[in-house]
Amino acid sequence: MVRPIQTLLSVCCFALALTSTAAAVDWRDVAFPVKSHDFGTRAVAAKTEFLFPVVNTFGSDIHIKEVRASCGCTTPIIKNHYIQPNSTGYILARFNTGSFTGKKGATLTVVIDKPFFSEVRLEVKGYIRSDMVFHPGAVDFGSVDQGTTATKTSQILYAGRSDWKVESVRSNKPWLIPTVKQTLRGEGKVNYELSITIREDAPMGFFQDEVVVTTNDSSMPNVPLPVTGNIDSALVISPQSLALGSLKPGESMTKQLVVRGREPFTIDTIQADGWNIEFAKSDVARTTHLVSATFTPTDAAGPQKLPVKIKTGGKLSVSANALLTANVRDR
Repeated sequence: MVRPIQTLLSVCCFALALTSTAAAVDWRDVAFPVKSHDFGTRAVAAKTEFLFPVVNTFGSDIHIKEVRASCGCTTPIIKNHYIQPNSTGYILARFNTGSFTGKKGATLTVVIDKPFFSEVRLEVKGYIRSDMVFHPGAVDFGSVDQGTTATKTSQILYAGRSDWKVESVRSNKPWLIPTVKQTLRGEGKVNYELSITIREDAPMGFFQDEVVVTTNDSSMPNVPLPVTGNIDSALVISPQSLALGSLKPGESMTKQLVVRGREPFTIDTIQADGWNIEFAKSDVARTTHLVSATFTPTDAAGPQKLPVKIKTGGKLSVSANALLTANVRDR
């Protein structure tokens, strides 16, 4: 009988928490901090999704039984059926731009059955242009090595006004470069090729963004195209954080670094602004290097937190960063 009693107490505590909190704020405002989303103007077949967070700040698991959509224009997907205390789950709303056009909206009814029964309504809306298509409807770069460039394309297909044109394309990231060129015009059709390039200085990690195509359509000029990818480092440095403690200018400290790569490589330089770094170079290319590096502050002073850049040799040189922290004392 212990387990049923514990479960009952847990549910009661959850209910009491909801009751005490409700006087100040509806618990649904805490659990569902975002209850509406506007997709804006989208092209036909453009991949269009949004994640609604579900935050569990209470003492019992939340179980999402189902989510119903009032319109087929939106497909809800439960990413996390069970959400543990102090955790966040998600409900994905997928706008079906390939099957619908025009102004669309839907109510997503979230059914919760544990620790008690409740329903929460989420709203989505957007406008799907019938005259403009991205092909493909999203650009996914997959995995790209850091320090290299990569380019993907999507076609912009338009049918309608003979004077319609793309005015510009912009990106939110300085290292994500979009360019566009016209490939067809005539008989009420206009086609463009949209190229998106990842620059060498793209930061490591997963990114999810979009480029915005601006046309001369005054009523709906801006149409976004989703862009995703993962920037992989060709080098892995361990440890990633180098804590050198307290040093005087001219005082040295030695650290052991392990540097791994996908292909055999040599290490050309190890640099950090304001520091002299000495290490024994090797002309032998390996996939793993054990490096004994000696760090000496030169003109640096005060607390230091800066990147240590390791660069490989050869024509296909790549680089990666570790983080140096230290306190450089006055002499």
